[in-house]
Amino acid sequence: MTINYTQARENMVEQQVRPWDVLDARVLETLATLPREAFVAETHRALAYADLELPLGHGQSMMKPVVEGRTLQALKPQAGEDVLEIGTGSGYLTACLGNLAREVVSLEIHPELAAAARARLDATGLGSNIRIDTADALAWDTDRRFDVVCVTGAVAVVPARFLQWLRPSGRLFVVRGVSPVMEAVLHVNDVNGPRIESLFETDLSYLVGAAPAPQFVF
Repeated sequence: MTINYTQARENMVEQQVRPWDVLDARVLETLATLPREAFVAETHRALAYADLELPLGHGQSMMKPVVEGRTLQALKPQAGEDVLEIGTGSGYLTACLGNLAREVVSLEIHPELAAAARARLDATGLGSNIRIDTADALAWDTDRRFDVVCVTGAVAVVPARFLQWLRPSGRLFVVRGVSPVMEAVLHVNDVNGPRIESLFETDLSYLVGAAPAPQFVF
């Protein structure tokens, strides 16, 4: 069966993403242009534009397209801004961020996922402004500050270090809480103090090391 990926991409935008209140023109253009199928494993390629999370291995999943759209719209990466992504995964959202921003530094704890994402970005020609580092974000540190921090895995509690990497007026997207009901939030580093905006409810795989501590019942 031959799949018309151009048509599938258009259907994804018009039937899934836009109806979920993703209306930012730059975000919609990015989702309508970038080849999501190139970032999906061959065995799942027919589902590249379905309203599904797709497995990546190592207990990680590719976000649904609607969640990716809402994430990008909330963060509003601009052409002159620098982005830190925590959790490279497939590399697709990384490519979207790179299309919208000046530069992306992406951290991936699993070397196999980092290498596969790098290969996909290079094969599609979308990685010229993207650097992927194999690192544990909960242990990694830098003196550099970013306009946007995008966390693609859930956390029980938002680590303070994630917020420290924001520039003034910087924005951080993260999904927090306890599965199966989690909250996607936007942290804004306002001049008058940090501001948190609740976005939507969802359920994501946790970042490695960021799950809640086990609860023992006696």
